[in-house]
Amino acid sequence: MRFASNADDACPRCGVSVDLGLTIASLPTQLFKSGPLNKLTTSSPYVESLNHLIGRELHVYQCRSLLGRGGMGWVYLARHRDLSRECALKILSPKLVQQDPNYLEHFLNEGRAAASLSHPNIVTIHAVGEADGHHFLEMEFLRGQSLQQLLDQAPLSPLRATSIICQVAQGLATAHQKGILHRDLKPDNILLTHRGIAKIGDFGLAKRLHPSSAETVPETLAGTPHYMAPELFQGFSSTTACDVYSLGICYFSLLTGRLPFPRRSLNELVTAALHDPLPKITDICEQATPEMIDCLNALTARSPANRPQSGLEASSLLQAVLGHLRDFETLMHDAFEGTPHVTWTRKENQYQLKVPLTDGRGQTVYIESSDHASDHRLLTIFSTCCPVQPHYFEQALRLNNEISHGGIAIRDVDGQSFFVMVDTYPSATVDAEEIRQSVFEIARQADFIEHKLTGQDIH
Repeated sequence: MRFASNADDACPRCGVSVDLGLTIASLPTQLFKSGPLNKLTTSSPYVESLNHLIGRELHVYQCRSLLGRGGMGWVYLARHRDLSRECALKILSPKLVQQDPNYLEHFLNEGRAAASLSHPNIVTIHAVGEADGHHFLEMEFLRGQSLQQLLDQAPLSPLRATSIICQVAQGLATAHQKGILHRDLKPDNILLTHRGIAKIGDFGLAKRLHPSSAETVPETLAGTPHYMAPELFQGFSSTTACDVYSLGICYFSLLTGRLPFPRRSLNELVTAALHDPLPKITDICEQATPEMIDCLNALTARSPANRPQSGLEASSLLQAVLGHLRDFETLMHDAFEGTPHVTWTRKENQYQLKVPLTDGRGQTVYIESSDHASDHRLLTIFSTCCPVQPHYFEQALRLNNEISHGGIAIRDVDGQSFFVMVDTYPSATVDAEEIRQSVFEIARQADFIEHKLTGQDIH
């Protein structure tokens, strides 16, 4: 991504100087209608204008309008004359071919790599060809936006972020199973249809794996620095685990709306990627669940050996996270669907239930998960009785002997110590009926304790 050297030429998104010595091939390719082209991508002295193709025919394609331009060519909204269908036509810059024949090889590599992949979460390549001295790829045209454009508009909920990244992982799994690395996975290269389906595009830096030669053939550093695995900066070759790391950084961006290591220079970025810990996710996204955090830490582990080793393993991990979230939502609906007088809301990682009792009294019950590893995680159900007061201790201990379900404990709530009624269950095995019965029993017992100790109905 090398342009004219200028101290003020910095990416408005991440702050890094654009003069990083990277190839222009690392820029994203747009396959959808977008706004005005960024001046950096159109004013570069390395790229000539192909605007003269608008309104003209090239081979069997009628070029209608410019959608955008990527690192290796221009992309037009076109119509296939024989098949009467809209498509995105990517045309390689002739000037780039003249300056470096390797661009043509990369361009054809993208076509061959992506054309061999058939998956709902990968942009479909329909044809690769040459006409009138122009090399082109015909791709499906997506009426939507890039994941980066979605991020620029508004933050995503953790559940939606996880769902989108899971889709991307499923597409990545297919590429890895075919022996194809992407090497430049980032929100700019992930497209979203109007129905919210994520599709991986821009396989311009894709590479087929050749295990027999991987250790003897040196590899040129390629990709977008913020999304590159740390081992790539140390000279190691690309692997499927590198794509998994890029997937993890995409996940971090979706959860937080920012990059993990925003730096002003490539050297600073490399140092941070190699030595600095990932920012604590809960300080940025309080709604992220423990399962999401565990998954993110695995995807972005500094050592490739500690990451999921492929898109397939990453997909399985993300589906497990989604399964946990959806399963617990389902449990809540199953537990209280037939009891409309019980209302509940979710706040961050905690559910709050309003439970009406007899004589017009009521109680708030909370359900939350512990911070243990997934297979040891506990589901805690509790309700506050009253603030802790020294003169309540003896009576509270006596009442604890009368309780058949749960027990009295002391818990800090919003910085204040409270007597609470609490019960716990293993998250992996608890069912809807256990949750329902425990919530009602905890509510009754907490109200009983509150009434005995204070004579009031506050909580």
